[in-house]
Amino acid sequence: MPELPEVEYGRKLAMGIARGRHIASVWCDKDDLVFCDQTPRKVKIALTGRKVLEVMRRGKQLWFELDKPPHPLFHFGMTGAFLVPAPGSKVLKLASSPKDTKDEGWPPRFVKIHFTFDDGGELVMTNKRRLGRIVLRNDPANEKPISKLGFDPLLDLPSPKVFVGKLLRRTIPIKALLLDQSFSAGVGNWIADEILYQARIAPGRRACELSEAEARRIRGKMKSIIEKAVSVDADKTKFPKNWLFHYRWGKKSEAKTARGEKIIHEDYAGRTTAWVPGVQK
Repeated sequence: MPELPEVEYGRKLAMGIARGRHIASVWCDKDDLVFCDQTPRKVKIALTGRKVLEVMRRGKQLWFELDKPPHPLFHFGMTGAFLVPAPGSKVLKLASSPKDTKDEGWPPRFVKIHFTFDDGGELVMTNKRRLGRIVLRNDPANEKPISKLGFDPLLDLPSPKVFVGKLLRRTIPIKALLLDQSFSAGVGNWIADEILYQARIAPGRRACELSEAEARRIRGKMKSIIEKAVSVDADKTKFPKNWLFHYRWGKKSEAKTARGEKIIHEDYAGRTTAWVPGVQK
């Protein structure tokens, strides 16, 4: 599932194509799951001819700031992506996992919305499993779902003192807290596992039982992991080789970290969690 770094890359991709340009035409798939609060026809009518002033993101939510409302808000779900055409009829794409990196022709499969801009540029959002959402909002930053989100670790990570206070007040397991979008918007399963591995904290420990030093470690790792992933445009091949990320997939019984530490897989907060009992206490 795309998490903050992948969605930030999607924002940058869309920004390069859309910002400062008028939407010449819009094609919408007839999908009442993805277009969950307005019909595809109404979305098309509302967006055609509008100018894109900015492409914004908070957590896993993306939206276009247009010259007048309503503004389109996008959520990629588990398999969504923004894509643009590239030379040779291939595609520059946001890949949510290594198996999704195969180039396709243009337009790609599973398109839900297709923008053409006044300079001829194109942008699509794909969504194979139909768990993404495209909605219209008059004031996206101050309406649901964005208004219910917590801090964004890239945009407004709290100071160490404030972060510690927020974390130590919560009684739920730390893995569940990191996944709670009302606490930290944009942190998903692999990032939460990476934070806890690097911070050396077991996923089942309750947040309120952590020490101040442990809470500060979590903040520091959250910051460094997300900033590194964003700096390489969420290209997994460029993540540091000692990250848990490279070894956590597939629930393999023989899985080990780069240092040879045994990885186990258990469910926490309803999600499969990869962690290292020999390191995380």
